[in-house]
Order: sequence, then C-alpha cells, then structure tokens
Amino acid sequence: MVEQYKQQHPYLLALDSIIFGFDGERLKVLLVKRGVEEETWSLMGGWLQPDESLEQAAARILFDLTGLTNVYLEQLYAFGEPHRDPIVRTISVAYFSLVKIADYESTISEQFQARWFSIYDLPPLLFDHGDMVDLAIKRLRYKAAQHPIGFELLPEKFTLPQLKKLYDAIYNTDFDKRNFSRKILSTNLLIKLDEKQKGFSRKGAYYYQVDSIKYQQLTSSFLNFIPNSEAIP
Repeated sequence: MVEQYKQQHPYLLALDSIIFGFDGERLKVLLVKRGVEEETWSLMGGWLQPDESLEQAAARILFDLTGLTNVYLEQLYAFGEPHRDPIVRTISVAYFSLVKIADYESTISEQFQARWFSIYDLPPLLFDHGDMVDLAIKRLRYKAAQHPIGFELLPEKFTLPQLKKLYDAIYNTDFDKRNFSRKILSTNLLIKLDEKQKGFSRKGAYYYQVDSIKYQQLTSSFLNFIPNSEAIP
C-alpha cells in the first residue's frame, strides 16, 4: 500500500477566490496586480497548508485580502488542466464569495494592490482565471435566481430600487419594475422599515431589511426568486 503512494507524482494544490461585490450600480470582482511592467491581474490565491481543510484555507485567503470573516463562501470547481500553470503542475480549487464593498473598504490592505473591476470590463487575467470568473458568474446567476443570496451584497437596509439594480447588474438586464417588486415582496422575506431614502425622489423610497430568521430558512430552499431567469443571457 505504501509503495503505491510512493509511485504517484506530487502536485501542488492551490486555492483561488472569486470575490464579488456590488457598488450600487455594477457587479464587480476583486483582483490583485501581478508583475510590475505588464498590466496582468489575477484572482487572490494561496496554497493549502498541511493543517488546513479546503474550507479553512479558502476562508484564510479571503481574510488575508479583505479582513472580513463570516461572509458567503462557496466552493465552485476544481481546475486541473496539465499546463494551466507553466511553472509546475498545479491543481486549483476555486471558491466564490459575496462581500459588501463598504465593509471591505474599511479593512483594505494595500500590500496586494487590489482593485475592483466590473465583471463586464475585466483586464487580462493570469492563467485560466478568466475561465474561473466566467464560471463563477454563471453559478452566481443560477444561485441568485433560486436562493436569496443576493442580499449578501447589499447593506443592512436598502430600497427596492437598490435591490432591483443589484439583480439588473447580476443578470446584465433590466427587469420590469412592477413584476420585480411583486415577485420579491411575495416571498415575505423583507421587513418594511418606517424610514425613507432621501434625496433621490420627491416622495422617497422606503427602506427594507431582510428577515434574518426567514432568510436562514429559505437560503437552502428553491424559490424561483427571479422571474424567467432561464431566459436571461
């Protein structure tokens, strides 16, 4: 049995993190700069340590870049093409996470030269990181249609127009205002607050917040949260 292990080839195991954020208008991904002369960017990544599980390593890498804990984090896919890393055979397990940009900005570390980019206007990316981002966007769209995970990208209180802008950004479309509001409110997931957003309209839009108990109950349920999501490109 031991001899069989010795006959196998050693490989490196990396983890890469696709970190999504929303600035109120655009869905963005956090990238770090690689190299000095060339404008090449990459996802934040690191190596699995001997005493870590995959989930622990992914959470550590996320914290190293953002300073945040207890954020939405989900394993995406394992990328293992033989020549994806030209230096040494490396298998990467990718995770995607959803963070509130305002929270990140209060804990930013400059050592990584990190920057937010719109998912629709990305710079040249290292190795197969572009494929990772593309797959993460597809997974996010699927999950956001079926589960209320989009709220992870919003502040604690928000208006329905702000919520619609988020889902417009995720799906790169313009949902019908009335249908969207009716669908969202029909989930009974939101609590209407006695407070309005000022300065954007004469009447002002009411703020809402997520019912945390119902959110926990519905996160693993299939809601068909977004109407006609299968028809969205």
